[in-house]
Amino acid sequence: MIARTPPPPYYAVIFTSLRTAGDDGYAAMAERMDALARQQAGFLGVESAREDVGITVSYWRDLESIRAWKAHAEHLVAQQSGQARWYSDYTTRICHVERDYTLGDSFAPPEAA
Repeated sequence: MIARTPPPPYYAVIFTSLRTAGDDGYAAMAERMDALARQQAGFLGVESAREDVGITVSYWRDLESIRAWKAHAEHLVAQQSGQARWYSDYTTRICHVERDYTLGDSFAPPEAA
């Protein structure tokens, strides 16, 4: 499902990962983190896909909301478990979203500075 975000600006956290073999509690933790993130102040939405490479993009109102989520006690446990058991590699990128458009919108390039 595509997240329905408010008009920009806002932030996107892109988490790209390679999994280790087996579940070892991963699915349950991923479900819990999704539910918990949705309860956090500043959370705007999430999109996720997994084939060979997993990509989860979460959307946040501001950098403070992202910092608070990263430091959340249960999320810290999930991060530690991910490093120890679930991921063979991952990268997290934090982006500032300045523009977005959807199917049916006409795309116009940003104004020249």
